[in-house]
Amino acid sequence: MANGKIKKIAINTGGGDAPGLNAVIRAVTISALNKGWEVVGIRDGYNGLLMPEDYHEGGLIPMTRRTVRGITHLGGTILGTTNKGNPTRYPTMGKDGKMFEKDRSSELVAAFRKNKIDALVALGGDGSLGIANVLAEKGLRVIGVPKTIDNDLEKTVATFGFDTAVSFATECLDRLHSTAEAHRRIMVVELMGRYAGWITLNAGVSGTADAILIPEIPYDIKKVAAAMKALENRKKYFAIIAVAEGAAPKGGGYSVVSKELGRADKLGGAGERLAKELQALTGRECRTVVLGHLLRGGSPTTFDRLLSLRFGSAAVRALEEGYSGVMVALDPPTVRYVPLKEVTSRMKTVPLNCDTILTARSLGICFGD
Repeated sequence: MANGKIKKIAINTGGGDAPGLNAVIRAVTISALNKGWEVVGIRDGYNGLLMPEDYHEGGLIPMTRRTVRGITHLGGTILGTTNKGNPTRYPTMGKDGKMFEKDRSSELVAAFRKNKIDALVALGGDGSLGIANVLAEKGLRVIGVPKTIDNDLEKTVATFGFDTAVSFATECLDRLHSTAEAHRRIMVVELMGRYAGWITLNAGVSGTADAILIPEIPYDIKKVAAAMKALENRKKYFAIIAVAEGAAPKGGGYSVVSKELGRADKLGGAGERLAKELQALTGRECRTVVLGHLLRGGSPTTFDRLLSLRFGSAAVRALEEGYSGVMVALDPPTVRYVPLKEVTSRMKTVPLNCDTILTARSLGICFGD
């Protein structure tokens, strides 16, 4: 528990954007204003504090009822976000002209003090909440809010943004059935999720995919090809394959597009790699569709809106109750507080014995194993 009366708090959004961020921002702002606290928003992750000179209008945004009016249904984030510039590994130019990673976390904590900010509500996924945990350990009062379409954060049943992403991905798979059947093609659909297969699994089963390839189950391309042949033998001359961007063949590695200093590897190309190999093995025409950032955009679903508003209000309650270094987590029917250290210690991946996988296997969906 943290001591000291709160007068001013900050909100920031870090990492990839997700539907529901604005709803959380609204809930935090209004809940805090109702307690008489001042609220400011930090632009672009922590850049508004680390590089305020880059913003003509200032790196901090005063948050008022007017600022957050009518934003619950909007995608994106009115504060801006970034997956670059991790303050614990900040890309910095050395005197020799070469880039290196510098720990600017203590400098960041000092910036909070300088701006008389008593606490932070940090909205983010595993990377952003890992940073939030570092700041909490350095003495800043911090409450984390679990944001990621990937649903890969521990200790919470769901993260906001996931339901919206799965709903849209399922609609896309539905649309692809007709064109796949019309041309008798194998359609390979690549979905986001990084190293966890939650989006691909849920959308794949809901969208009646014939094969689902996820990071948790390394696939054998020959078994996938055999599954396509079995469909053809049953007079089904088209197929839909949902593949996660982090899926990998047995004995092979992830498909990485690029590596950059100060940020996680950029995954991509898993679908194209699969389609090329599958076409060679089956002699069937394979086409690739990459949903990519389409999964991040758009208005949040009812579930994600409500979850976002609950999380935002709970974060303010946690601060009022004296908590710090915790994340608000969904534990139906309540929202509880769990230590950030526990949340960021490991990734929540798909259990191989979960009911959704068992259901998929019962339906004859191929996992390439």
